[in-house]
Amino acid sequence: MAATTLIAVDFEVFGIVQGVFFRKYTQRKAKELNIRGWCKNTDQGTVIGQLEGQHDLVFIIKDWLKKTGSPSSRIEKVEFKNEREIQDYTFKNFSIKH
Repeated sequence: MAATTLIAVDFEVFGIVQGVFFRKYTQRKAKELNIRGWCKNTDQGTVIGQLEGQHDLVFIIKDWLKKTGSPSSRIEKVEFKNEREIQDYTFKNFSIKH
């Protein structure tokens, strides 16, 4: 897959990821990497979302979601689903949904 290939992927982060600015840090990291999409808290205590961007940059944020997150978060696991190649962006930026 070429570095400029655009991909989209859904994610869900498990652990202590609510009330620890996880969404804010995710949004900041996404903007830094020019990743588009969204994230939001769930009633199950997880954070879900969607990422869109260049393959190599999505790989970086996926790794960041697995290992880093926000300073106070404790990530137990991350599930990535529906990874697919896309022709163009669906989102204008990376937003936090409520």
